[in-house]
Amino acid sequence: MTTIIVVLGIAVYVLLYIIYGKKLERDVVKASDENDAPSKTMYDGVDYVPAKAPILFGHHFASIAGAAPIVGPVLAMAWGWVPALAWVWFGNIFIGAVHDYLSLMASVRYDGRSVQFVASDVITKRTGTTFYWLVFFLLILIIGAFGAVLKGMFVGDGAVPSAYLLKLVAALILGVLMYRVKMNFVLATIIGIIMLVGAIIGGYLFPITASGNLWLIVMFFYIIIASAIPVNVLLQPRDYLNSWLLYIGLIIGAIAAVFSFGGFTAPAFTSFAPIVSGGKPSPFWPVIPLIIACGSLSGFHALVGSGTSSKQLEKESHGLIVGYGSMLTEGFLSTIVIISVAGYGMALIQGAGKDLTAANWGAVYAGAMNSSLGAAGTFTNSYAAMVADTWLKFLPTEIVKVIAGMWVASFAMTTLDTTNRLGRYTISELCLPFKDTNEGAYTFLTNRWIASTIPAIIGIALAWSGSFSILWPSFGSANQLIASISLLTAAAWVTKRLKTKANMVLIPAYILWITVTAAIIWFSAVVLPGTIKSSPVTGITVLVIEIIMLIMNFIFIIDFFKTKDTPLES
Repeated sequence: MTTIIVVLGIAVYVLLYIIYGKKLERDVVKASDENDAPSKTMYDGVDYVPAKAPILFGHHFASIAGAAPIVGPVLAMAWGWVPALAWVWFGNIFIGAVHDYLSLMASVRYDGRSVQFVASDVITKRTGTTFYWLVFFLLILIIGAFGAVLKGMFVGDGAVPSAYLLKLVAALILGVLMYRVKMNFVLATIIGIIMLVGAIIGGYLFPITASGNLWLIVMFFYIIIASAIPVNVLLQPRDYLNSWLLYIGLIIGAIAAVFSFGGFTAPAFTSFAPIVSGGKPSPFWPVIPLIIACGSLSGFHALVGSGTSSKQLEKESHGLIVGYGSMLTEGFLSTIVIISVAGYGMALIQGAGKDLTAANWGAVYAGAMNSSLGAAGTFTNSYAAMVADTWLKFLPTEIVKVIAGMWVASFAMTTLDTTNRLGRYTISELCLPFKDTNEGAYTFLTNRWIASTIPAIIGIALAWSGSFSILWPSFGSANQLIASISLLTAAAWVTKRLKTKANMVLIPAYILWITVTAAIIWFSAVVLPGTIKSSPVTGITVLVIEIIMLIMNFIFIIDFFKTKDTPLES
């Protein structure tokens, strides 16, 4: 079964890229390298900096992936592997890749401005303002959720944070080689890969032990610094190294899945409403988009595409591999995650002393996700067990675990500082009304160090609470709400600016909007009231954010339908 699923997944993704992706590029966006990219026309040496396609692919993928395409599918296995895999593939094919590519290219055509700015132009200014606030709330929840994931990982395995810190040193050196020394790109890449391998081995040999709260303090200062310095100092070279970590991990995982020839020990389906979110029975519809976010589709991708990647795109022809290709690659990553846990997760949890059978999988599995094993630990151990079950068993199991752990940690940390950088952009755009009325306040709030500190403080404070089972679905609700709104914005851009039919965008956008809106209402009414009793600060904070998001969500959809058929001024 592992072999069939991985081969089928590769075939589906390659075919979609060649046929559907190229059609979007050719017939809808009409991408052309004759159009100068914003990275050149608006070059500033900090945010607008051209990047080679492999480097930008690495940054974009590492930023959009985070821990979500790993953690989300693992949590969703409580429903069984068929529902989890179905949502990953459905979202990739019909929503995720289209959403990512159109968001990126719309931003490129608007001089690298955000998708919120595009909404202001193609719908209404009030819509854009509403969108900005929704985005700001999402960014805070992402920092909280991913900070909580990293806190648990760093405490659980000291080799992972050690390897990550060594990789940061390698990235800084690689940045100097590429941008200061201007070393040959291939030679710099080889040196970078050697340093990456050294970081993984060094992390294994010299693990670092520290408390979770200490790691959160380190993250707080790190994301402020990383989000304020020029992108080519750390962000570009580090994410290029991340892309090679991805290639190594995916190749090992794909080979292991093909040659393990194993069956799935996890059930294909458990029940419609196992306990997944906040200790409550969670119906597959509409809750699934709150659990599987980036592995299937994600509004955060639109923020990365229109926030950092559009400012670094060297040519419009690179947009397809960066936007569309990254989303399909992420879906394949989630596929590998599901395969490894479906094949080896049951034995792993039973080994931890759980009485696990197909009949009680949902309840016991959900309990394991909230234990010290957790979603990240379940994946890293399942992945290592799958590799050890093939001719790749010559690879030391502990090293394979570090590689898998580095997947989660590297992508999660990348998402953290990219999110904080996007938070800086969002604050700057939200403060524009002050520019004429109170220039002093505008200058202070938009200072890149001040604007980087604000989202970091709120997000890390949420992560400090440790309420992961609440932070994750709350992040998912905001994330998928942004996805539906971004799709609607992309549809308006396609029809009003590009003068092209947008049914393939509108239909999935409507389905997603209905599903996510229902999920947020369920989450706010069923899960959060009980959470407030056990964790009042986190529970009340999240509930307030969810209610505000719901109100803004309805404002957006009303504005969209009011202006859907209104032509734009040229």
